[in-house]
Amino acid sequence: MSVKVAVIYYSATGNVHELAQAVAEGAEKAGAEVRLRRVPELAPDTAIDANPAWRAHVDATGEIGIATLEDLEWANAYALGSPTRFGNVAAQLKQFIDTTGGLWQQGVMADKPATAFTSAHNLHGGNESTLLALYNSFHHWGSVIVSPGFTDASVYAAGGNPYGTAHPGTNGAPQENVLQAARYQGARLTRIAKRLKGLATD
Repeated sequence: MSVKVAVIYYSATGNVHELAQAVAEGAEKAGAEVRLRRVPELAPDTAIDANPAWRAHVDATGEIGIATLEDLEWANAYALGSPTRFGNVAAQLKQFIDTTGGLWQQGVMADKPATAFTSAHNLHGGNESTLLALYNSFHHWGSVIVSPGFTDASVYAAGGNPYGTAHPGTNGAPQENVLQAARYQGARLTRIAKRLKGLATD
């Protein structure tokens, strides 16, 4: 019996998508069954087409499944990712979170471990406040927040963010040091989920 991890994210030009894939890889390597899901795009085509990188990413990731509330019911643990938008969660992911009221009333997300990851354009472009904003939702869900803390060398190598993996987009695509931190975060989430379900072997 394995734990089930839902990695749910929004990405415009691809950085958060790459982090999401790395989180999923880390969770799978740690023994989880993983669903990688993106939330629907809400921006109009005129906005997307104005940014070639945005259009290219939308076209390249069309095969990735769209997140549904059933994914939250299915999972034992959650990893949510969003780019920063003025230090806050992107509207696309926030819209999905805002549809979870019925599940929240049923206690579906309660007692399940959850973590978050993000990317801003600049090194200090709102990464930590975006992660904390996602954790606000987890508090309301009654989830168990699993931040990476300073529990592994990969966290330091990726810039030392104890709240979650964060990537400055001005550096281009996430490099291996950042992806390794994201993999560690997915693995840590899985290990904590196993412990909470009494499946841990370490």
